[in-house]
Amino acid sequence: MSLLTIRNLSVSFATSSGQFRAVDGVDVDVNPGEILAIVGESGSGKSVSMLATMGLLPWTATITADQMSFDGRDLRTISAKERRKIVGNELAMIFQEPMSSLNPCFTVGFQIREALRKHTSLSARERHARCVELFEMVGIPDPEKRLKTFPHQMSGGMNQRVMIAMAIACKPRLLIADEPTTALDVTIQAQILDLLTGLQRETGMGLILITHDMGVVAETAERVSVQYAGQKVEDQTVQGLFETPHHPYTSALLSALPERATEKHLPTIPGVVPGQHDRPAGCLFSPRCKFADDTCRQTPPPVQSAALGHARCHYPLTTPEEVSA
Repeated sequence: MSLLTIRNLSVSFATSSGQFRAVDGVDVDVNPGEILAIVGESGSGKSVSMLATMGLLPWTATITADQMSFDGRDLRTISAKERRKIVGNELAMIFQEPMSSLNPCFTVGFQIREALRKHTSLSARERHARCVELFEMVGIPDPEKRLKTFPHQMSGGMNQRVMIAMAIACKPRLLIADEPTTALDVTIQAQILDLLTGLQRETGMGLILITHDMGVVAETAERVSVQYAGQKVEDQTVQGLFETPHHPYTSALLSALPERATEKHLPTIPGVVPGQHDRPAGCLFSPRCKFADDTCRQTPPPVQSAALGHARCHYPLTTPEEVSA
């Protein structure tokens, strides 16, 4: 049974000039113990789709979905009280910016103990012991001392470890990590990724990794969902995606990796992700796609079969020759 199932998720925000659709018809499936990576450029709706799942979007957001269930429970219809029992407990999230996600007015130990107080029946002594255990798990030295520090007294890497400790405090069944290595140096990035994948193996939790780094995807994930301009454009296993991407956008992303570059200059994708006022009538990638024709520009593309990576494309790539063209 799928741990998280989302069908046809759309998220729109009210703006001064109308409604802006940030997520458009996205499907997500995560099984217990699976690592799913969601990739795409900034503005692809990666974070917004997961914040909608968590119920953490502001009142200006309008969320619709044909299905949104976690472990068989319908997240669309449960009460706010029932959702609070799930979020932070069975379903947890590591946010993108630890310095802005942690409360600067309280020690990091207090903030983790607060999560444990809310979701567990542990005594004060047991909550403290659990905090020490969590800090040891995420590699924070001298945990007794560190629990008494404020976020500004710790480095970005240490604050990210605190966020991970807080997210796994109640042993979630699904953990969403939103750009967990942003603004960290390369050495710390590797340590954080090793920590997350190690915890995932030890606990058997599902893990959704939101990133724009394809190198991170290759090293950690089992399956990849590619998003563009709020839509999911491809969904494949990691091996299948890197060997034969079926959507031109995925192929262009992979071609832009330095280790794959075959020319003197690194390939780039021209243009930008369409916004509220410049969305094309047909395929959203058509203004930037070298394969696009009038059909692509005028008609929304169909979603292809699983054999073609569920690519949202009129002319999915099928051979290595097409991919490298």
